[in-house]
Amino acid sequence: MLTLKYTSRPERSAISARDGTLCAVDERSLEHVAKRFRDSETRTEILRRELAEAIRQADKDGVPQKRICEVTGYTRQQVRRIVLSQDREEGEAGGNADPS
Repeated sequence: MLTLKYTSRPERSAISARDGTLCAVDERSLEHVAKRFRDSETRTEILRRELAEAIRQADKDGVPQKRICEVTGYTRQQVRRIVLSQDREEGEAGGNADPS
């Protein structure tokens, strides 16, 4: 957890806290928060790919697009793009196969 030290000295580097007060942040704390942020970006990307695959599978299993949208919160256009992106990838892979 991030530990913030409150200071009244404006000459120090400061980050605004939620309540608007200025607080000093040591370099180690800043590195820790930055690392946590990068880790969360990585986890988000992994989960985004997993959700896209689940949407494609639901489409293949015949789940109505309307229901996929309700469950995921995505628009119909977003769901169509996800499903079609898989179709395009499969089409390109099939087109590159050696027929001999």
